[in-house]
Amino acid sequence: MSNKLHIVSLGCTKNLVDTEVMMGKLQNFELTDNNEDADVIIVNTCGFIDAAKEESLNTVLSLHDARKEDSLLVMAGCLSERYQDELMTQIPEVDIFTGVGDYDKIDELLVEKKSRFSDEVFLIDGAERVVTGSTYHAYIKLSEGCNQTCSFCAIPSFKGKLNSRNLDSIAKEVEGLVKKGYYDFSFVSQDSSSYLRDQNIKDGLSLLIQRIELIEGVKSARILYLYPSTTSMALLKNIAKSEIFHNYFDMPIQHINDDMLRMMKRGFGKDKTIALLDFMRSLPNSFVRTSFIVGHPNETPEMFEEMCEFASSFGFDRINVFSYSDEETTPAFDYEMKIDDETKAERAQILGDIAAECTKKSLQAEIGKECELVIDGESDEHEFLLSARKLIWAPEIDGEIYVNDRTDDSQELEFTKIYKAKITDIVGDILTATVDNATK
Repeated sequence: MSNKLHIVSLGCTKNLVDTEVMMGKLQNFELTDNNEDADVIIVNTCGFIDAAKEESLNTVLSLHDARKEDSLLVMAGCLSERYQDELMTQIPEVDIFTGVGDYDKIDELLVEKKSRFSDEVFLIDGAERVVTGSTYHAYIKLSEGCNQTCSFCAIPSFKGKLNSRNLDSIAKEVEGLVKKGYYDFSFVSQDSSSYLRDQNIKDGLSLLIQRIELIEGVKSARILYLYPSTTSMALLKNIAKSEIFHNYFDMPIQHINDDMLRMMKRGFGKDKTIALLDFMRSLPNSFVRTSFIVGHPNETPEMFEEMCEFASSFGFDRINVFSYSDEETTPAFDYEMKIDDETKAERAQILGDIAAECTKKSLQAEIGKECELVIDGESDEHEFLLSARKLIWAPEIDGEIYVNDRTDDSQELEFTKIYKAKITDIVGDILTATVDNATK
């Protein structure tokens, strides 16, 4: 088999980890950015909501249109898993279909040139990855599946119940990455605060924190995707006590109106949700990110207005806004009083503007403060500006900082190194900073 590989990862960072596992199994291939020159093209798809499904299908078909003769086109991941029978019938352009259970068997599938869908979801355990996008930061997947029954979410229907990795498996993966120079880690799953609950361990994240703190060389860590009803005050306090894990709290609450939270089957009401958020916000140097869904069935103008008021007044650092997507296999699919697309778009725009204002206020509050940042490389803006991010921030989603000066001109700044810095100004939605000196 010829050995040029073009691979595309769509959707979330959990998908990215699975893509990196496939790359780890195909290291005998030469990666190419030119899909027209590739012998094998793999698209790891997302099947979460309509927009993601459309992007996945369009990507597959556009790559097919441009590929060379005799190349192999592989459609993998969530969309393939969710609609395997329909896609295999309706998209003959694809040579190999596979779902979410065979990422570590991709080399075998290419040799066999056959589609395969395993009964179980792949749970990374010792599989080698080729980490992409950074030489110092990596995502670590905690589990697969989810035990929640959110009205709008189809993920449990094709990824199944919660299946947590054991602590030793995670620690071994982190240790191996540290040996390769990685020191900053983001721990992810569909519902991270439920980690190990499938093994009858109530506060698995606290055990994870303790275990990761024992690994020499880990300098920075954060947990993504906490779920309100499975996040305890004890967990938040353990994060706050950690010298490695940041007070970084990514909790998608989806709404704040009590009636809507019940209809969304979130398992937690307004008062308890606010109590958690208030405690997060009270912790030193905390960073609070959330997500909201607009246009869920039965969302009244009054419910939407309550959500907007809360989003505007709480003081979130970042907010993601999603329009409700009507997904078969979900409880909300059968709800009456669907919200029309025009109203959903209007509400998304209104809340999106609020989210942008929250980000702006959060960034402006940084001016004059000292922080730790890591320099990623040269900026795209100007040759004399370096691109950096606050160490607490999650890569790519929380923002960029331009380093435009340093206190010691004799000091040569190094990429991927952590520095103390002072935030000096804001240009548009990007902070500028002066670097002081290296810290770690």
